Amino acid sequence: MKHTRASQPAAAKPKLISTWLLRPLLLLLTAALLYQSWFLLHIVYWRTYPPTTSAFMQHRLETMRQQTPDAKLRHTWVNYEQISSHLKRAVIATEDARFTQHQGFDYKAIETAWKKNLKQRKLAAGGSTISQQLAKNLFLSSEKTVWRKAQEVLVTLMLEEFLTKRRILEIYLNIIEWGEGVFGIEAAARHYFGVPASSLTAEQSAWLASIISNPRFYDTHRQSPRLRKKAGIILSRLPTAKIP
Repeated sequence: MKHTRASQPAAAKPKLISTWLLRPLLLLLTAALLYQSWFLLHIVYWRTYPPTTSAFMQHRLETMRQQTPDAKLRHTWVNYEQISSHLKRAVIATEDARFTQHQGFDYKAIETAWKKNLKQRKLAAGGSTISQQLAKNLFLSSEKTVWRKAQEVLVTLMLEEFLTKRRILEIYLNIIEWGEGVFGIEAAARHYFGVPASSLTAEQSAWLASIISNPRFYDTHRQSPRLRKKAGIILSRLPTAKIP
């Protein structure tokens, strides 16, 4: 009987430990699912309705208002059909040549960027697709952390699963930054050329696509020789760029 009584606490201990570990794990899992559901619900909503703002837009507005309290962003949503096909081709040729072919990630571009960065021993190139850039612009910060990159991957998968390529490109062109306080292609077309997005020529489109990498800098350096050269290269690629 002594042996039986002594064995009872030993048998109960593993059960107590497993219960102690299980509860916080379940809470953590529930919190993670709710957090991801927040992203998913927004994306499903945007299948029909356009986003009115983004994480990057909010960040830029906060930064601008530190200098000018009443600062406002220039942004006007336009539908896919109201955007010049030249502009669509120019952006795809610049940012994501295989946009219509991949499922959110261009592994060839990632490999090329990785080799270039290793060779130069710095982050000289990136391999982000339009879908990945959209995920970052809509929801995330510009911080380069493992957790932010992991969240970018998850949001990219959601975008590709629930939105068409056409819708992804439409939202992307309407929310990315094109200059100091300038967001979306309609505001950009009027800011730089005084025309609506639907009227952009091939040359204007190539120039606008060439400033995406550093829009606020090129907003004040519009005659940069490097910029003109890049725009010329993009212009030559327009005929081969495929749009959804």
